[in-house]
Amino acid sequence: MTETAYTTRRSSRAKRVTVRVDPHDGGVEVVLPLRATERDAAHAVSELEPWIERHRAKALAARRRVEDRGNTVPYLGRTLTLVPDPQRSRVLRRGDQLLVPGPAEPRRAALERWYRRQAKAEFAPRVDAAVEELRRTAPGRIPETEVRTAIGGQRTRWGSCSTSGRISLNWRLMLAPDEVAEYVIVHEVCHLAEMNHSERYWSLVAAMYPEYERPRDWLRSNGATLAL
Repeated sequence: MTETAYTTRRSSRAKRVTVRVDPHDGGVEVVLPLRATERDAAHAVSELEPWIERHRAKALAARRRVEDRGNTVPYLGRTLTLVPDPQRSRVLRRGDQLLVPGPAEPRRAALERWYRRQAKAEFAPRVDAAVEELRRTAPGRIPETEVRTAIGGQRTRWGSCSTSGRISLNWRLMLAPDEVAEYVIVHEVCHLAEMNHSERYWSLVAAMYPEYERPRDWLRSNGATLAL
């Protein structure tokens, strides 16, 4: 029997046993249909052991790259230097410096709150601009509904688009190069016209962002490093 540690979660939506490896911390989760047994989970993990170990190794390598930043953090392609201040509880930016709380855990939480605020301020106008461009590119294909931008912290998704016009973007995109964040915004906005990944959909993406393959590939290769 496998010695790999894992957690299980039951889902009414699951049709089969699914094994997932968190790309940030290497944790293993098994999603079970309601009628599946714990034995089914153990069997799946044992059967996928080589695949799990490869993905855990990738997660560990990504975590090391994050740790190698030292006292710096990325910000849309720029590098900001962290300046710890034990008296602070909030993050304040001064040029290319971020004044942050001294202890590590409060610092990480304060940094995430700061990045979320910056993401909202940065991404909402970009979404609006992309929506207007899409209306010009594909007239009549976007429902005449208000498009709203929300900032989330999904572990495995960079963005989503609902039929009601809600665009959700991951705050961790602020840690990526600017062109990567722009690609995800265009990707999600184009779903307002095409709720799929058909050829029609990708033609819209290409019309709005001809160089989209480069940032898409970067995100696939480096997405796990977008962490604090």
